[in-house]
Amino acid sequence: QLQLVESGGGLVQPGGSLRLSCATSGFTFDYYHIGWFRQAPGLERELVSYIRHNDGGTYYGDSVKGRFTISRDNAKKTVYLQMNSLRPEDSAAYYCAADQNLSRIIGGGYYGMEYWGKGTLVNVSS
Repeated sequence: QLQLVESGGGLVQPGGSLRLSCATSGFTFDYYHIGWFRQAPGLERELVSYIRHNDGGTYYGDSVKGRFTISRDNAKKTVYLQMNSLRPEDSAAYYCAADQNLSRIIGGGYYGMEYWGKGTLVNVSS
């Protein structure tokens, strides 16, 4: 059964850290690029970060650069998003997605996506 399951969200104070996980099953993980997206209420979905399957290359949005780190463990078929120095504006639902076509991830998922997770909530508040 094909699944992307996010975990690790929760309530954290500003300046704190969380590590999100995206556990996958049911598809050939090694051949898929994985992206992390977020969407806050009333705002458009935003591409936060992605990691390429072929060379492990990464991308970070300007708003998270230097604070977030994406990584993948092909043996565990899992992608992680380490989030440090969290800010209230990082509060959102975070989703992972998988696609063999990197342009769909770069396109923010607005032009199709092979697989989406159901999301995990991050709330940064004092």
